[in-house]
Amino acid sequence: MTKPSLTIKENGTHEIIIKKSRFICTLARIKDEAQAKETIADVSKENAKATHNCYAYLLGDQDQIQRESDNGEPSGTAGVPILEALKMNELHNVLAVVTRYFGGIKLGAGGLIRAYSNATSSTIDKVGIVNLVSKRSVTLTIDYSQYDSLKYHLDNENISIQDTVYGANIQVTVAIRDAELKDFQQRILDLLGGKVSFVIGDYQLFEEPFSRAKREDVEHRQ
Repeated sequence: MTKPSLTIKENGTHEIIIKKSRFICTLARIKDEAQAKETIADVSKENAKATHNCYAYLLGDQDQIQRESDNGEPSGTAGVPILEALKMNELHNVLAVVTRYFGGIKLGAGGLIRAYSNATSSTIDKVGIVNLVSKRSVTLTIDYSQYDSLKYHLDNENISIQDTVYGANIQVTVAIRDAELKDFQQRILDLLGGKVSFVIGDYQLFEEPFSRAKREDVEHRQ
């Protein structure tokens, strides 16, 4: 079974307040370290009056690059908890910058660790997680009389139509996982009595909503 390849659904920010200190987490997808450093610089510039702009990021399918910074907080109380929150959610190619505006009440080492971890985790929950799935485009050429049956079948299978071209025949393009391709073709052949042709196209990455509660099901289908 292939593990899900997870990342955040979109860039976003979220704020929590703990004992009058504001913790603002900024999450962003990143492609390389240059983009990570540029984003960190932008967030730090926008929050130049903040007490701290701490961060962590992961890069690579196997998280080959991992960086974190406490940015003046006691060692191990900010960058590491942010990094661990990203790792706990198994995210890839994601940067988290947590900006702190000190509210006048010290939190202690344990309180800081919880605050930076919670700021990151709550922001991940807010923006959402997606699973990046590699699929192949499949174009089916069918007669007009077969379209309703095909569409009904695809709807029942939760397979989205990517494109439809109307000409002498109808060409319907869908995206299918490699592991499911042969079974998909056989089901369509059975459905349409063999009166269909297939053109298998290139691989593309698709984003699918991801829920921790459905993790086992996602892993089973990959």
